[in-house]
Amino acid sequence: MKDPVKFYPGAQTGQGDAGDSVAILKSRASRRAFIKGVIASGAVAGSATFLFGGLSGCAPDRPVAGAVERLMSLKINGRVRRVDVLPNETLAMTLRYKLGLTGTKLSCDRGECGACTVIIDGVSTYSCSTLTHMVADREVRTIEGLEGPNGELHPVQQAMIDELGPQCGFCTPGQIMTAVALLEANPNPTREQARHAMSGNLCRCGAYDHYLNSVMRAATSVMRAATSVMRAAQEA
Repeated sequence: MKDPVKFYPGAQTGQGDAGDSVAILKSRASRRAFIKGVIASGAVAGSATFLFGGLSGCAPDRPVAGAVERLMSLKINGRVRRVDVLPNETLAMTLRYKLGLTGTKLSCDRGECGACTVIIDGVSTYSCSTLTHMVADREVRTIEGLEGPNGELHPVQQAMIDELGPQCGFCTPGQIMTAVALLEANPNPTREQARHAMSGNLCRCGAYDHYLNSVMRAATSVMRAATSVMRAAQEA
């Protein structure tokens, strides 16, 4: 790097008794050099704080107040996944950008539209407004976890296809996860109960009736499957 540029303001010349030119040169650093010096000193101070303050938590006998463990074990779709998580990282960000589970969509990113809905311990939850550190000991399911052992679709997914539920499809994963949570808690909801449960999911295309029809169709399929299982158990 080049040396700071110097300038000599107010250079004065005069004639001495011997006729020689006498230059009075007062040198000082330029404003650019001064600003660079301030920035450099700030960087040094910041790095010192990081080294001697931020890393002090690495010692087991000197934890930093409010520090959290970044390397976490998360139970996602029945599998334990190890992932490095920032203290303020949302579950939606972790799922999409750390674990590659892109079925969970990010839209409003403020807990209003429901596109990022996942199921946590059986409850539909907005993952964009849930910190990943809050689900360390909980069961998380995303739409990728609905696939059957042989690749078959979940009854709700099949019903969405049969009833032409999706249009653009962006909100569909959230709609499906909300419907799955509903039917697991109440396999035979009324249409009004289903409407209330799905009210937290917005559809830009306005296909609400299609989604509602899909939920009711899936409920019928779930009830039929449950009835078949009960009959088989009785016959056995």
